[in-house]
Amino acid sequence: MKQTYKIAEKNIEIDSLFPEIHAFCSDYVTNQIADFSVKISEQDIVFEREKSVRESIVEGLEIINYPDSYLETLAVYRKIADKMLSYETMLFHGSAIAVDGQAYLFTAKSGTGKSTHTRLWREVFGDRAVMVNDDKPLLKVTDSGVTVFGTPWNGKHRLGKNNSAPLKAICILERGETNEISIISTSDALPKLIQQMYRSQDHSLLSKSLELISKLVHQIPIYNLYCNISYDAVNTAYNGMK
Repeated sequence: MKQTYKIAEKNIEIDSLFPEIHAFCSDYVTNQIADFSVKISEQDIVFEREKSVRESIVEGLEIINYPDSYLETLAVYRKIADKMLSYETMLFHGSAIAVDGQAYLFTAKSGTGKSTHTRLWREVFGDRAVMVNDDKPLLKVTDSGVTVFGTPWNGKHRLGKNNSAPLKAICILERGETNEISIISTSDALPKLIQQMYRSQDHSLLSKSLELISKLVHQIPIYNLYCNISYDAVNTAYNGMK
């Protein structure tokens, strides 16, 4: 099955084995000529299954037998993420929300509370706040700034839109009893951000990701936020970064 989608300003033809990926990406359909194509094979599905099993064993988690159609959504995004690096655009793990047209990207280890924190932002700011992507946004890094793009891969709650916003700041979340935010140096920020960026299996593409993340930290301020789950945490974060 083939269909073209516009994601992060690029028209991408997806040639799939299963129909589910096309329902998954339906908000991004376009009739424009594709800039590039991704084609999924049975081997790609096997790779995603084996990777999932390895990661579950390493993390001590239950091994889940995911359906092939779900594994295909992972394979598609892996191929897209590799291709997008040629367009100065990288996949990043985080929850991105825009307030008054400017995006704030929260990142942290899984389970820290990124989604909970951005939910509180939506409650505090109401219509001023718009989710961009709650899990895997794309970041376009240019000499004039960084833009965050929504993607269909927006987390288990499917929070996000087919939109974009200029990136104002990145905030690394850590749990704390009190709320405190501080800007951190590029040397301190870089290793933490590398942990959350997409790391290609191709070494040349991994090198490109490292180049983009290095360029990003020299343009965008990076903050560390120790926070609890409260509206005060939202105000501390926003006032510290705006």
